[in-house]
Amino acid sequence: MNAYGKLYLIPTTLGEMNPEEVLPVTVKRTLAVIDDYIVENEKTARRFIKSVLPEKKQPDLNLFALNKHTDITEHYEFIKPLLEGKNMGLMSEAGCPGVADPGAVIVKLAHEKGIQVVPLVGPSSILLAMMASGMNGQSFAFNGYLPIDKSEKKNALKNFERLSFEKNQSQLFIETPYRNNKLMEDLLQILQPSTHLCVACDITLPTEHIKTFTVNQWKKNKVDLHNRPCIFILHKMNS
Repeated sequence: MNAYGKLYLIPTTLGEMNPEEVLPVTVKRTLAVIDDYIVENEKTARRFIKSVLPEKKQPDLNLFALNKHTDITEHYEFIKPLLEGKNMGLMSEAGCPGVADPGAVIVKLAHEKGIQVVPLVGPSSILLAMMASGMNGQSFAFNGYLPIDKSEKKNALKNFERLSFEKNQSQLFIETPYRNNKLMEDLLQILQPSTHLCVACDITLPTEHIKTFTVNQWKKNKVDLHNRPCIFILHKMNS
């Protein structure tokens, strides 16, 4: 049996709010005993840890920054504390690590090395949006970001609409927040009037807004989504 440390997947809040309202005490207990972390952004990670555990000494923290610019060779350097027997924490910029998050590559590497992975409970905007949408929670797919190119985006949306109808499967996707309003315009132009669309933004925050209407109904219910983190879900029903 190896003497490796454990990799704890530590959820964060989905925005500026009191962590105690959405995170269990297990997260606080874990932060109290771990000093080594793999994070997306060092500044926000430190701010999050301080919000949960103000007494934690910031100079004691050893943070490794993992993002789309990180070279794969650095991943092995990041997990050295685990191989030396220290427990480590993996944190997403917002929400759950490894889900729509670059941290998945570290989790994969941990499994390859025989390191125990421990997921902690926390808010997932994807699951919370699906729960609140009224759509098919038995069969759904998260598709990440849509293409930027107008023609490719249109084809992608038409394909999601077709899949939702043929498989009775709800289709989830996201957009860069400053492009949300433009995406909403595109959705109302491209999708069929009877297709159901859920827009879930600012989930768990005081400004939370979650509504499901048909495309035709959305045309009469305008909402400003600019710079608000959103999950979009579409489903063309069989009846």
